[in-house]
Amino acid sequence: MTASTPASTVSQEYDFAYPDRYLPIAEYGIIGNLHTTALVSVTGSIDFMCLPRFDSPSVFGRILDADVGGFFSFSCVADDTKHKQLYLPGTNILLTRFLSGDGIAELTDFMPIAKEERDFAIFRRLKGVYGHHQVRVSLRPRFGYGKRGAAVEKNPDGRGYLIRDPEGEQPTMLLLTDAELTISDDGLSGLIELHQGDDIDFVLTLNEGVDYALDYMEAFTACRSYWTTWSTKCQYTGFWKEAVLRSVLTLKLLTSAHFGSTVAAATFGLPEQIGGERNWDYRYTWIRDSAFTMYAFLRLGYTEEAEHFMDWIRDKCMDHLQLMYGINGEKKLTEKSLDHLEGYRGSSPVRIGNGAYDQKQMDIYGELIDTIYLYNKAGGSITHEFWMSITKLVDFVIAHWKDEDHGIWEVRSGKQRFLHSAVCCWVAIDRAMKIAEDRSLPCPMGEWRKVRDEIYLDIYENFWNEELQAYVQFKGSDTVDASALLMPLLRFVSSQEPRWLKTFAAIEEKLSADVLIFRYKAEHGATDGLEGEEGAFVICSFWYVECLARIGQIDKATVVFEKMLGYANHLGLMSEEIGLHGEQLGNFPQAFSHLSLISAAFQIDKKNQ
Repeated sequence: MTASTPASTVSQEYDFAYPDRYLPIAEYGIIGNLHTTALVSVTGSIDFMCLPRFDSPSVFGRILDADVGGFFSFSCVADDTKHKQLYLPGTNILLTRFLSGDGIAELTDFMPIAKEERDFAIFRRLKGVYGHHQVRVSLRPRFGYGKRGAAVEKNPDGRGYLIRDPEGEQPTMLLLTDAELTISDDGLSGLIELHQGDDIDFVLTLNEGVDYALDYMEAFTACRSYWTTWSTKCQYTGFWKEAVLRSVLTLKLLTSAHFGSTVAAATFGLPEQIGGERNWDYRYTWIRDSAFTMYAFLRLGYTEEAEHFMDWIRDKCMDHLQLMYGINGEKKLTEKSLDHLEGYRGSSPVRIGNGAYDQKQMDIYGELIDTIYLYNKAGGSITHEFWMSITKLVDFVIAHWKDEDHGIWEVRSGKQRFLHSAVCCWVAIDRAMKIAEDRSLPCPMGEWRKVRDEIYLDIYENFWNEELQAYVQFKGSDTVDASALLMPLLRFVSSQEPRWLKTFAAIEEKLSADVLIFRYKAEHGATDGLEGEEGAFVICSFWYVECLARIGQIDKATVVFEKMLGYANHLGLMSEEIGLHGEQLGNFPQAFSHLSLISAAFQIDKKNQ
């Protein structure tokens, strides 16, 4: 930790509020240590972070409540300050630049890769690039999802400041810095005189675990080396390498180094509609999302991540499969509202937990076994015990494939026989048969083939709506659903199948807005049991790109793909949805969005070869 200037002067001034109290969701970058993540705004403020792991209570949450959420910010006093943000190439090291009439200042943010959750740290270096700046620093932690402030004191050993949870539920933090700060009732603040050539460091860590009182450059070099080494393993060599690499770097940040599981997104509570109620907690491991993520990792050559996830699956899930788990395999994820938080731009309720955890979703069996099939193709191990567990999943599918469920979109309006669930039941049996054939493993092949073919004929005959000339969302419905785009992607039908091509045309007509694809629309009869509208789903839009490529419309697929990249933020990050005004909505960044981007890029490149 170094500072080339004397201790800073101090100000009692508090951090200024954002002009309208909230920045757009897209105005954030993400950093992480493979146990937790933090969102850093384009203005240099950490406005979201859970500690010590993804699904722990937040200590910074200003993105969900501008008043009581908590933050850790740096802000230049100059009124004309503009900001730019970028990643160092091939890394998750984030730079935020402050550009004003006073000159240029720079903030570098990163988390060292930690072996254990308790080894958490954030390194923040303020650098005077040119000129002289006055920079406000404000550290306002709020423990327990914003319910409690912090008890702050000088560290008795003289090293920095101790920041305690008054109720002792979350670990004590330690801020290491040479800057002199003022302790207040709710945190720390100061005014730093930053001159050209100054480097002033702040290390926020835990008062346990690794001792991070080390030279900044040592930590920076180790972190940069980790990420650049990891990035060079990426086997994608196509036209959109930068976008694909940023996407897989983001997927890696959403993966637990300890458990091998992945979270669906970094955040909870960010709305799918401003002011609406569709505000969910995505800091958990969905079997579906994780299965697709592993497919992306395998395609790009990251077999270690797939192997670690398979270990987690074998250990936590194979006895009884449910649609989502905590990152350590927790099975009960009780949903509740944090009524003390106003929500992003007043979007409430802010929910933690997820009430869909005990929903019945038949599609997860196909998505998981398809991933195991791909893992097997990549040389993964299928032991006898693992195979016996897989056959039990197939037996369950054979016994229950006609059951109604809540479907891929986790509707809360009641169960139906959803098209996508039926297709994935077919996939589950088909891929298990392929694994058995490849490995010469024992199974009742005749029985499996009979049921697989029965499912195929049921879908072909009973999910087709002659009036709409399309496969419909669920049996007996009269609405189309973008999940039908997955039918050729899962190799259930040929991309030249006439009925599917008509379904594709119906999706283009009814669910598209230029390159944006909505998953379904209430005006066409779809219902999910919730009020309000939602934006276009990013994953559906990239499925659309893949389908265009598969049916031979390569030029159109390329244009659509590149226009979709234009909806990413300044760092190449994407949330769950694109709103009706072009804004990013929903939890951020979203694994679904980035893994589908990777898949679409691969498909276009494949067709261009």
